[in-house]
Amino acid sequence: MTGWLQHLAILPIALPLIAGAVMVALDESRSRLKAAMGIGSILVMLAAAVALAVQAHAGGAAAVQVYRLGNWPASFGIVLMVDRLSALLLLVTALLGFAALLYALAHWQRMGAHFHALLQFQLMGLNGAFLTGDLFNLFVFFEVLLAASYGLALHGSGVARVKAGLHYISMNLAASLLFLIGVSMIYGVAGTLNMADLAARIPRMPAADRPLLEAGAAILGVAFLVKAAMWPLGFWLMPTYAAASPPAAAIFSMMSKVGVYAVLRLVLLLFGPETGVSAGFGSTWLMAGGVLTVIFGAISVLGTQDLPRLAGGCVIISSGTLLAAVGAGQTAVTGGALFYLVSSALAIGALFLLIELLDRGRDLGADVLAVTAEAFGEGDDEEEQQGDDGIGVPIPMTMATLATCFLCCALVLAGLPPLSGFIAKFAMLDGILNPRGLGQGPVLVSPGSWSLLIVLVLSGFATLLAMTRAGIRNLWADADRAVPRIGAVEIAPVLLLIFVCIGMTVAAGPVMRYMQATAAALHAPDHPRQPGRGAR
Repeated sequence: MTGWLQHLAILPIALPLIAGAVMVALDESRSRLKAAMGIGSILVMLAAAVALAVQAHAGGAAAVQVYRLGNWPASFGIVLMVDRLSALLLLVTALLGFAALLYALAHWQRMGAHFHALLQFQLMGLNGAFLTGDLFNLFVFFEVLLAASYGLALHGSGVARVKAGLHYISMNLAASLLFLIGVSMIYGVAGTLNMADLAARIPRMPAADRPLLEAGAAILGVAFLVKAAMWPLGFWLMPTYAAASPPAAAIFSMMSKVGVYAVLRLVLLLFGPETGVSAGFGSTWLMAGGVLTVIFGAISVLGTQDLPRLAGGCVIISSGTLLAAVGAGQTAVTGGALFYLVSSALAIGALFLLIELLDRGRDLGADVLAVTAEAFGEGDDEEEQQGDDGIGVPIPMTMATLATCFLCCALVLAGLPPLSGFIAKFAMLDGILNPRGLGQGPVLVSPGSWSLLIVLVLSGFATLLAMTRAGIRNLWADADRAVPRIGAVEIAPVLLLIFVCIGMTVAAGPVMRYMQATAAALHAPDHPRQPGRGAR
């Protein structure tokens, strides 16, 4: 790989950094210029992510691009690594960032200061976390994305945002402290924080040093699990996401996946079968914690009638499902989980944007009045007087579009056919029951895998019930509600994310082959053991 193509790996980090710095220097009155810069920056990031994904997939299992900043040796300098997984997550991040920015152009960009710069820094932190090749720079990019998310969580001000934001900030500061402690312990015993070096040194580590290594990894894992919102560490997520502005909440749906990504990457890279007694370290806890997180998320979506909290509960279900899939330690399950990660992140992002549109023109007291009228038997005489003339209610095109988008989000998140959520869950269930593939003989399914199978089915049923109830309440029960005024720039990003989910369904074969190839490379990470190769 020669020419400018060898520098594609640094582009998703350098571009939003430069764009955000320029936006901070510009006056707030230059909103159109900032918006144009933001759109241009994200479109270039999107194109770079596509190119990196094509390169990684075309190169086979060994296609890992190592980019050494300043051409320093990997054990001393900053190293970026691009494989199928990182390229995939760069692509999803760019899609969500583009959708959030488009939606914010309607009016949210004017609700507070420096929205465009904060979004760029958020994307920089996310992209850096997915690309970095060592633990210390993973911490750095975590702090960058968290600092930007603090501003986005408080964007637009308000008592609810400030209250939820304080809880969010305090939890993540504590997690960052744990992150530093865990990284320090690992460095003290291994002498390096480069992921490829760690993968090479851990199998040869003396038995006396392994307890300290595993203790550091456990503390580091707790920090990641706070960010992934695993039960009982994720109580901050629903209030924070519900209080945030719609574009901020949409990009936050990807931020919770960073913790899952870090756990997935480190467990499979550092504690593979070749590490001896340390093989599979923490997998049982991940499986149990993931299952409990899914149960907590299912109870949360059933127990709330607030749409933003319902979307937050779906984020928790998604995180728990992914963590349990990582704990299963099976290549086929991991491939289905990656498919699920992409489709759920896009659907939840679309749902957060859709919620504000559904709430427009709706009487906030309509639900209470409807329940009261039903309890006291009011309204029956009116129905009898209408007779046949009352049959059928004309649905404006706006409401039909919103209802269709909400239905698509519900189908994806509940895992029902024909959309991508069903394909993802079916792939995970097939991986649990047939890890060797069809026709390869029976396999004894572990109790942990059975529990994952059960919660996959039950969480989908709970999500279906909650989304159906919310859809009836918001789209059908109040026939006299005013039709909301919606701009094209607001509905376009929702349609974009849904169309991507539909595209994943239509092209399920190639997409699933990409996911399974990614999972196979993650479960057999032989290629990262050569950190010296790569571009400057």
